[in-house]
Amino acid sequence: MKQQDDLYDVVVIGGGPAGLTAGLYLARARYRVLILEKEEYGGQITITNEVVNYPGIAKTDGRTLTETMRQQAEDFGAEFMAADATGLDVEGDIKTVHTNRGDLKTFGILVATGANPRKIGFQGETEYAGRGISYCATCDGEFFNGMEVIVVGGGFSAAEESVFLTKYASKVTILVRGSDFTCDASVSSEAKHDPNIEIHYNTEMKSVSAGEGGLVSAVFHNRETGEDTEWKPTKSKNFGVFVFAGYVPQTDILKDVIDLDDHGYVITHDYLETSAAGVYAAGDLREKNLRQVVTAVSDGAVAGVELERYAKDLSEKTGLVPPRPTSSNYEKREAEQAKEAANSGTSPAPAAASDASASQSGPVKTSGFFDDAIRKQLDVVFGRMSQPLVLELSLDKTKLSQELKGFIDELVSLSDGKLSAVVAPEPAEGEEDAEGRAKFDVEEVMPMARPCVRLCKVGADGKPQSTGLAFHGVPSGHEFNSFVLALYNAAGPGQSVDNDTQQRIEKLDADGGTTDVMVLVSLTCTMCPTTVLSAQRIASDNPKVKAEAYDISHFPALQSHYGAMSVPCIVVNKTSADGTTRQKVEFGKKTVPQMLDLINEA
Repeated sequence: MKQQDDLYDVVVIGGGPAGLTAGLYLARARYRVLILEKEEYGGQITITNEVVNYPGIAKTDGRTLTETMRQQAEDFGAEFMAADATGLDVEGDIKTVHTNRGDLKTFGILVATGANPRKIGFQGETEYAGRGISYCATCDGEFFNGMEVIVVGGGFSAAEESVFLTKYASKVTILVRGSDFTCDASVSSEAKHDPNIEIHYNTEMKSVSAGEGGLVSAVFHNRETGEDTEWKPTKSKNFGVFVFAGYVPQTDILKDVIDLDDHGYVITHDYLETSAAGVYAAGDLREKNLRQVVTAVSDGAVAGVELERYAKDLSEKTGLVPPRPTSSNYEKREAEQAKEAANSGTSPAPAAASDASASQSGPVKTSGFFDDAIRKQLDVVFGRMSQPLVLELSLDKTKLSQELKGFIDELVSLSDGKLSAVVAPEPAEGEEDAEGRAKFDVEEVMPMARPCVRLCKVGADGKPQSTGLAFHGVPSGHEFNSFVLALYNAAGPGQSVDNDTQQRIEKLDADGGTTDVMVLVSLTCTMCPTTVLSAQRIASDNPKVKAEAYDISHFPALQSHYGAMSVPCIVVNKTSADGTTRQKVEFGKKTVPQMLDLINEA
């Protein structure tokens, strides 16, 4: 048998629950597995605020659940790559996965790309997306506090998220296309009995209209009578629409490669193998009667075990062996246990042999803003930074500024000298409101909204030199990881991108112009960090680009100015060499290539 270093036992395309579970099983069995994810690990479940039907866990949220899965897979030795799969060659014993970061050779392939929210196509849906139309209650529910909202859909998500939206909305109206909900009665029962929820059965959304402040009216279509009825909110001037109408399978790269059904879902046979030998499918992209996180995890386990067998057979047939995981956290713990047992003269504790595996052991100590687990992650990032950074704070007299200063001071204290902080001069007298909040002009290309932390390098004169990266507010919640990675990208070497993307970044504003990107975010939004990272990754490599994020909850003037009722809200301001400025406003999660497309379109 010959070891081949550029070969994998299995490449998993998709980092949701199905892909992560398969990766966990394969890595634990000591196979070399790579998990590809083009956006953010966790899949669609990360936008779910409350998960209460996952066996063994009474209550959690989607992001916490899937981050535990990811950590487990990593602990057993699974490898990860941020890349977009662009095609497959599945003929022969060794298959090829083409990505935007190069080709990958593998015995087996698991496709677990999931599905994305389906758009219905009613009049105004595209026009007002982000300005009243939303697809994520967790991300955008807070923007409709005190307003009425309409929920379109009759499945699990519609029933569950309608109840969640009553935390914010004065009233929720559900439009169910059929004569009843299509989900389990126990799920729909809570929505049916909530006094703040009104349900219209056999009803579709036909159109929405906007006026002052946002959406002002809608037209409902009754499928039984054929009548159209104009609807207006009675408890608020404006309203929002949340669409939960199912999903569209992400199977474009599989067309003409494996068999799909008429709706684009993957057809699988026994043990989840597709029509191509060695290619398996798991999760929401598969033809199945129930799409839930628990069934995705089940699919991942089944496919993972089958791919173990397939990879073993191909290895014996070809005489080739991919390198095995040898230094995973799991193996390190085993070695430490054996060493402790040898020193004490007792038998080592048995290795994890059950289906459960904890990503951490022992209590987590907490001090200030960062617990022990986060401190360990920060140590890794600080250790890789190639140069120090200065964090320049612009503060006002609000409690939020005090919180930001405490947050940054503690971060600096943990950085082993890689970070330092300075405070810019406070606003002059008369530049603050009655609450001590610094005033700013929303018409400016990049308003000086405080509090703010700017990432700076140390200039030749010893003074802070801005990198063009900044966060307005406190970069906590879901934005903490994006902020830490911004430090890494600004200091170098930074996250790698493929050569084509790197060239596109460097070519931006080659004509002498500049680009300012504002990303309005919510700390509860799971889609915002990817977008912030994309903008700031570009800015870190191109000095003509600035990328600043704003916690929209603290800057309502910006929300009002851009009509943002959904996050992330991306505002691109391009200034040409002659001083002409163009602006483009768009909503939704963006990868680095997608952000480059948006900037070039502006």
